[in-house]
Amino acid sequence: MTDKADTHAENAGSRRSGAEMTASDVDLWFVKEVLPLEATLLQYLHHHWRNQSEVADLCQDVYVRVYESARKQLPDPVKPFVFAIARNLLIDRLRHEQVIPIEAVSDVDALSIAMDEPGPDRTVMARDALRRVLDALDRLPPRSREVVVSRQLDGLSRREIAERMGISEETVKWHLASGMNALADFFYGGPSDFRRRP
Repeated sequence: MTDKADTHAENAGSRRSGAEMTASDVDLWFVKEVLPLEATLLQYLHHHWRNQSEVADLCQDVYVRVYESARKQLPDPVKPFVFAIARNLLIDRLRHEQVIPIEAVSDVDALSIAMDEPGPDRTVMARDALRRVLDALDRLPPRSREVVVSRQLDGLSRREIAERMGISEETVKWHLASGMNALADFFYGGPSDFRRRP
């Protein structure tokens, strides 16, 4: 029995040089060399990936890539190889998740993408959201409303708003905080009448 195990080990060692591995050789190698790294690999993936529910799937994807590579040639040393595959997998996933901003493309027609018109449901939802924002702004006290609109919609700085309204920057800061808090209350279930707030 020892002779058979030694023969397996010798065959696996001789195949590191580039000969195609059999499934049983790779299986033995995988169980002996890769699976003991699982706890460390999971810790690495948990630390470097924001969506924790995907970590188990990522680990399995790493295993698949390691196994497929080992069928061609066994890596030596194993640990750096496994973690290089994990790092590259995370980079690939990040690349696929990234959205290219429209400003980055000068000619939209060059993208060969059909521009979709929003459907009636999206139009209704957008109108409803706009109505709610306007309603919330109308409920603000006049000075707070003017400060919030100037800052959030017109993009003016606190200094510019203070000069325009003839008030101090601290007063602008207070009205902005008061107005934004009132809007948050309106949208997230706070008091319904802003004008009564202290």
